[in-house]
Amino acid sequence: MPAPIAPKRVLVLNGPNLNMLGRRQPEVYGHDTLEDIRDACVDFAAPRGWDLDFRQSNHEGELVSWIQEARENADAVVINPAAYTHTSVAILDALLLLDIPVIEVHLSNIHKREAFRHHSFVSQAASGVICGFGAKGYLMALASLDSM
Repeated sequence: MPAPIAPKRVLVLNGPNLNMLGRRQPEVYGHDTLEDIRDACVDFAAPRGWDLDFRQSNHEGELVSWIQEARENADAVVINPAAYTHTSVAILDALLLLDIPVIEVHLSNIHKREAFRHHSFVSQAASGVICGFGAKGYLMALASLDSM
């Protein structure tokens, strides 16, 4: 069996309110900004020769469109759908169209929070889920792609 081939094009998607990281409930989400997380992801991807496309939207339809584009333009998707995790069948349906690795990331441990946060539609399409490690979860997600 051939060794896994690391992705060359990785799409990192971030859902609603993540543009407010560092200011929004730092006791839950940490002090890193989304730009800090992007920079760390770029630093991780660059020595591997990966093309990292890091995006954020507060709009469900835009996230769905980007996921659909990933069918042609990405080798893997890392997604923090934020609040859409618990509500978006549209994002789930778009992710189910992909035949590439999808890693779901959450800054906080969604299973230690309010009951409505315990269910993830996205997990049904994810190759793996990382939660509760703060900003380091993004790097853990990228590292997991080395073996997929």
